[in-house]
Amino acid sequence: MASNRKVALVTGSNKGVGFAVVRALCKSYDGDVFLTSRDVGRGQAAIADLNKEGLQPKFHQLDISDRSSIERLKSFLQFTYGGLDVLVNNAGIAYQEDDPASFSERAEVTCKTNFSATLDVCRVLFPLLRPHARVVNVSSLVSQSAITRCSPAVQGRLKDPGLTMGSLEKIMQEFVYAAKAGTHRDQGFANIPYGMSKIGVTAMSFIQDRDIRKDSREDIVINACSPGRVATDMTSNKGTKTIDEGADTLVYLALLPPNTTSPRGNLVADRRIQNWG
Repeated sequence: MASNRKVALVTGSNKGVGFAVVRALCKSYDGDVFLTSRDVGRGQAAIADLNKEGLQPKFHQLDISDRSSIERLKSFLQFTYGGLDVLVNNAGIAYQEDDPASFSERAEVTCKTNFSATLDVCRVLFPLLRPHARVVNVSSLVSQSAITRCSPAVQGRLKDPGLTMGSLEKIMQEFVYAAKAGTHRDQGFANIPYGMSKIGVTAMSFIQDRDIRKDSREDIVINACSPGRVATDMTSNKGTKTIDEGADTLVYLALLPPNTTSPRGNLVADRRIQNWG
């Protein structure tokens, strides 16, 4: 029989900001906290490191790019807990500036991982969200600068208050196709694969918020956020924030009190709501 114990889960959390989010939640969240990673060995090593600090996170394998991996996680959560209370979608990818990968490869892989795979996680796990659940989608302030570099026509489509998830997926796919053809600038897209992928995450969060407000489950709050420039592998350790400083806003949003009305459906950085674009 499933436990009614509360449960929080952080994707891509064997290192970096995700690891720091797990650490902070272990100290302040009244429930079980799951660290997840693609690689079981790395995940268990991260668990061991936190155990040395006297913390007791749990582990489950999760590759957000593998639908069967997400489905296995869902089955486990359903059977063990009967639901999910906190979901922090932290897993993501960013190519280094000196990476030899082509622009088209960067566009395809970055959008597939940061946007499409994150959306897959949401589609599979959202049915498990219990009333008062909190969802944190890790985006970036780069999505702000990237949207300003899109054409007025593309900006208009992305900022349309009636934008559907299907339409957003179509726009993101158009960018990837255009990047492969070398016509993305001509079609009005920003010349920043990572920024375009995070535009997808931010816009996705706004749509999810709008849709979840119509749901019968009360007080489910969804926000996008930016950790800021953190000294991790993703920034080649050039960031100005520690991983714990980067985790602060994510943890703040994950622990928003019951019946929070703001922030809700926002892009948040340093605990403050940001204008988008």
